[in-house]
Amino acid sequence: MSFYSLWSLLRHSCTGHGNWSRAWRSPSLRSSYDIIIVGGGGHGLASAYYLAEEFGVRNVAVIEKGWLGGGNTGRNTTIVRSGYLQDASALMYQHGLELFSRLSSKLNFNVMFSARGVLQLAHSVHDLQEQSRRAGACRLNGIDIELLSVDRVKDMLPEINLHGRFPVMGAAYQSDAGNARHDGVAWGYARAADRLGVDIIQNCEVRDMLIRDGKIEGLVTSLGDVRCGRVGVVASGHSSVLAAMGGFRLPMTSVALQALVSEPIKPVLDKVVMSNGVHVYLSQSDKGELVIGAGADQYSSYSQRGSFASMDEILSPLVELFPYISGLRMLRQWGGVVDITPDRSPILSRTPVEGLYFNCGWGTGGFKATAGSGHVFASSLAGDEMHPIAAPFSLDRFYSGLVIDEGSAAGVAH
Repeated sequence: MSFYSLWSLLRHSCTGHGNWSRAWRSPSLRSSYDIIIVGGGGHGLASAYYLAEEFGVRNVAVIEKGWLGGGNTGRNTTIVRSGYLQDASALMYQHGLELFSRLSSKLNFNVMFSARGVLQLAHSVHDLQEQSRRAGACRLNGIDIELLSVDRVKDMLPEINLHGRFPVMGAAYQSDAGNARHDGVAWGYARAADRLGVDIIQNCEVRDMLIRDGKIEGLVTSLGDVRCGRVGVVASGHSSVLAAMGGFRLPMTSVALQALVSEPIKPVLDKVVMSNGVHVYLSQSDKGELVIGAGADQYSSYSQRGSFASMDEILSPLVELFPYISGLRMLRQWGGVVDITPDRSPILSRTPVEGLYFNCGWGTGGFKATAGSGHVFASSLAGDEMHPIAAPFSLDRFYSGLVIDEGSAAGVAH
């Protein structure tokens, strides 16, 4: 496999870039593996990579029913931040942010991480009080969140309308947060995992689980049966379907989360802007498109399409904040299937089936945790014991009552 560098780029330019090796192999499904990861999105590929790279477990397969990154990894708004209120959440997302900051060099693949800073706008006294509370909690966990005055917000966002229907009274600012390229993250992890010997099997659907005496022994797939010692399910909104194969239910519902992008324009926005009060978020891609998102749909669905009603709900308040958006055409709209738990926090846990682990329930915040989630889940699978950062997100919390309430902490309806 080629090592990506300026030298290799120059060398291949002499031959018209026709001799690059494939980024990853397309192997056949073998009869057995030590560990199988179900789900070829960012979290699953990251888990496989860290299993091989850090924990030395290389007899690993990633099974994906479609194509790599074809689920939520390629259907999100690419924001990476860690400003969460609850301690468990803050530690998980900060772990991911720290890994993101050096991921390109680690994977030898440009994931285009840009620490451009994230502003969360405040539109009321309540918003200001909530942001002050959150900033204090974040600082206790080593996360630097700064509270900005209205004048500082205007300096950072000259185009914003401070006195419209949603007046801006200040903001919370995380300077080391930002964006990464979602496809680049998936491809980078896939390429690096493949280089370490991980088999990545696309177009392979899991149809049943082979369980004996309460222990996982393998999977029934569309490409045949495969045996394994442990299984890690990282299938986002379809995790509940796979849990049913294991004979148990997850406290989770699946809904669509919609987003859209505008036509490309010259650089006008060098920060990520979020508003909890009206629940919209906005950034500008390197191609010039404005990437726009909002809250999840209020009904269960596996749809991956957009709707005019959602577009209107997103754009109406956004035009109030940034009037120039009213003159832009929207080019694409899509939906991703997100899995939401009662406390709006993920599940990283053992299950009633021995050797079967689940990583799911990330709701609307999964992309930002990709690196951290993959790392701690890989550690849990390799050692057969939940990593300390992952331990609070166990299924047991729904029995004990020790929930991680990011539903109310986020101040939004998700």
